[in-house]
Amino acid sequence: MTGGVASARIVVSASPGEIRVAALAGDRLVEYAIGRPGAPDLMGDLYRGRIVARVPAMAGAFVALGVAEGFLPDSAGAKGRGVGDAVLVRVVRAAQGGKGPRLGAVSAAEAAGLAASGPPERLRAGPSVVERMAAMFPDATVAIDDPALLATLRPVLGGRAVAVPAGFDDALEAEIDALGTPEVALAGGGALRIHPVPALTAIDMDAGGASAARGSKLHAQLGWNLGAIPELARQIRLRNLGGAILVDWAGLPIGKRARLGPALAAALAEDPAGPRLVGFTGLGLAEILRPRVGAPLHEVLAGPHAAGLAGLRAAAREVAARPGWVPRLVAAPAVVAALVADAGALAAFARIAGRAVVLVGDARVAGWEVG
Repeated sequence: MTGGVASARIVVSASPGEIRVAALAGDRLVEYAIGRPGAPDLMGDLYRGRIVARVPAMAGAFVALGVAEGFLPDSAGAKGRGVGDAVLVRVVRAAQGGKGPRLGAVSAAEAAGLAASGPPERLRAGPSVVERMAAMFPDATVAIDDPALLATLRPVLGGRAVAVPAGFDDALEAEIDALGTPEVALAGGGALRIHPVPALTAIDMDAGGASAARGSKLHAQLGWNLGAIPELARQIRLRNLGGAILVDWAGLPIGKRARLGPALAAALAEDPAGPRLVGFTGLGLAEILRPRVGAPLHEVLAGPHAAGLAGLRAAAREVAARPGWVPRLVAAPAVVAALVADAGALAAFARIAGRAVVLVGDARVAGWEVG
């Protein structure tokens, strides 16, 4: 399925250790993804794995891949295999929520010519984060701000791949930064508040005073909620929220909330991930189920590695703005350790800046500071 947008363009911003990809329809952000060479999500990769544990209660088996352990359901090829058996698998869902990647079967045509026996090993890489986005929007140009990345992708994307001096402008950077916060201000007033927890994501629709003094109370509440639905669906997609999603509507009486169903279902239908409206609970909450494929954005943005790469990106900008400046990044010890472990990101910074970044661990710093 394509991205549900008739005309779009893709913008790629590369920084040390990270590739950020945005799809826009006009100036409207419609899709966003992050790829990290030092911490790949493995999506689409084909592996020769080895079964390390059978789990009858889960109807499947855990498979060692060499870089991680994934789960292979019996229905996807684990049935009839025992501990120690080699098996060819493909990663079909990224690790998320504290669980390893989900694995799927490899077709006979794909397996032809591949050695089925041997130690766990990646046999074929899946498409990159840029290639996935390009496949989602097959008519979009792909503007890339990094010459090395452009050279790598041009054989795959052909004339669609074009060079640009800078990937993201300030407005796009600000919108992307906002995706890391729980509150979304709506243009007509009010807000969405998005709260992921391990079992589900709760979204609170808050009209504030936006629906006041606009005809009858019921009409105003219905109108506000209907008007907020497109942004609700967009935020679910941009943040890559998966699994169960519960939406608590603003003010509207429980018995009237089913009126929102057709508009919500239509908005969700624009999402290529295929979310569906399950229905409304007895308390009037909308139940949405969206497939889990890639990790949700709030997980991608969490942790010391993500913080360190954000710090490197800021330091690289500072180098460009201050020629001769010696790049120095002061960060929490866990952040420094994560960067030291990502040698590729540090090497990429040195290539861009012309010198290595000085890393300083400081337990008093919660995240990082460019100094």
